[in-house]
Amino acid sequence: MIMKRTLNGWHVFGIFAGCFAVIIGVNLTLAFQAVSTFPGLVTKNSYVSSQRFDADRAAQNALAWDVSAEIANQVLTLRVLDRDGVAFEPAEVKATLGRATHVAEDVTPAFIWDGTALVADVDVPAGYWTLWLNMTAEDGTEFRRRIPITAR
Repeated sequence: MIMKRTLNGWHVFGIFAGCFAVIIGVNLTLAFQAVSTFPGLVTKNSYVSSQRFDADRAAQNALAWDVSAEIANQVLTLRVLDRDGVAFEPAEVKATLGRATHVAEDVTPAFIWDGTALVADVDVPAGYWTLWLNMTAEDGTEFRRRIPITAR
């Protein structure tokens, strides 16, 4: 025996309420995941940083350094060339190699000058990486760069 039921207002309300509950639940889950995996701020006060940006950029450009980086066979190679195209070792090098989306795999490379480039052993899986560089020239000028790298 087949029973027929009619679709009334309460059924329609239940369907709509269920659909909205699913949508709100998914949105809350995604929002929580986004906030909980946020790696943090690049700068504490963007207004103050913006006041020095042009002067910092001009000082870095005046150095005329050509910087490149690559990862091959678990070795990170950082080449720094002066305005004449000659490789040199900056006075100070601080770097962080990590993923752009999270800080769980961040590493601090221990660079060694081999006469032509700075090299560091890094145990990182293949994929897209970002190298954040903070270098200092002999005259104290700071040089900062963010270099995207593909490890193969």
